[in-house]
Amino acid sequence: MLDPVGRVVLITGGTRGIGREVLRRLHGSGWLVSAGIRGSASKLAAGPDLMLHPWDAEKDGASEAWVAATMARFGRIDAVVNAAGINPMGRLLDEDETPIDQQWRVNVKGPMRLIRSAWPHLVAGGQGRVVNLASLSGKRVANENLGYAMSKFAVVALTQEVRRLGWEHGIRATAICPGFVATDMTTKAKWPRDAMSRPEDVAVLVETVLRLPNSATVGEIKVNCRFEALA
Repeated sequence: MLDPVGRVVLITGGTRGIGREVLRRLHGSGWLVSAGIRGSASKLAAGPDLMLHPWDAEKDGASEAWVAATMARFGRIDAVVNAAGINPMGRLLDEDETPIDQQWRVNVKGPMRLIRSAWPHLVAGGQGRVVNLASLSGKRVANENLGYAMSKFAVVALTQEVRRLGWEHGIRATAICPGFVATDMTTKAKWPRDAMSRPEDVAVLVETVLRLPNSATVGEIKVNCRFEALA
């Protein structure tokens, strides 16, 4: 297993949900964390091993600026965890495609741009890691929010391309695909909240794949709190 002490990770979505639990877990186990923050960062307190930087997935140049600031502060980037995401309703038969367009910008192009910006630094370390929080909605379509499913299918594809392109450089990528997780994103889900997966448990999986050596990579993990034949 790779020693996390001194390794630098970029985390999106670190102020809430799964991203917040990933940040807490990595920050407490020796990682140097650079968190991309949209809006108020009052819930987080910066410190010697925790950097906060403005980042908006929809803003041109935001990823490049964040990566540059992280390199200036820590001098290296070893991993990227894309946990930020949105799920407004985007149905197939709705003429208004605004929700689908926004999900594409935030859920797909945001992670893609961040990975691209961090790429040369991930290559330089020889043990770069990328973890993308996808979803079981990226493996099958089980409800009417087609826009969300399409965006998460794309995140799985993005992860596969990172693995393909980065393999010879020691970059390993994993798509974590949870079902219902007890976060604010699932407050209206028709499933008992106390029976949902816990965000802190998903964070354990993220930490584990980040520490696996180059010779023991895991490309995809499906996580469910209920029985499904394909998940």
